[in-house]
Amino acid sequence: MRLLIALALIGLAGADTVQEARWKAATLTPLAAFEAGRIADRVIANRARYAAVDAASGVPWYAIAGLHNMESGGSFRHHLHEGSPLSGRTRYVPKGRPTAGKPPFTWEVSATDALEFDHMGRVEWSALDATLYACERYNGTGYLSNHPAVPTPYLWAGTSIERPGKYVSDGKWSSTARSSQVGIAVIWKTLEARRILDFSTLLKR
Repeated sequence: MRLLIALALIGLAGADTVQEARWKAATLTPLAAFEAGRIADRVIANRARYAAVDAASGVPWYAIAGLHNMESGGSFRHHLHEGSPLSGRTRYVPKGRPTAGKPPFTWEVSATDALEFDHMGRVEWSALDATLYACERYNGTGYLSNHPAVPTPYLWAGTSIERPGKYVSDGKWSSTARSSQVGIAVIWKTLEARRILDFSTLLKR
């Protein structure tokens, strides 16, 4: 199973990888499009803050913005790692971050630590497959490993390829649950529709 997943992710003979095929197939649901519009407005308004962490970490600002929305609803009062308040160190996995300095932390300091902790600066951000996989990995690879037919809601909730099934807590799977958030792909596609991003340059030829 692991080998099959690896081959699907890498792609054979120029064929689309799983992530690339999902990106091409996914369209926004009407309800998700409305919510994503509000999120996109907030992301654009705070682009300079994301760009500052981009410069410090090597992670694209739009990836940071997507992770930020998923982990804390876009709150600048909470850690990017897992959404607990910046008034203390992280409470959940990864617990006790940042290890350097003393709380309260600025969002920028904490966000940079979160991205460094997950080695996000090492990702090949010039490739769409690697970009999508890195954001999925940030949340966990349980869908790819254990439920490969279910696109992770972390990326795909609110799109035409979303399917029932969700981890409702760490390691606890529900075959009927759905995410209450729109996924990162919905946010990116909304920004692309506004001509702020262009992911066509990241697709392999």
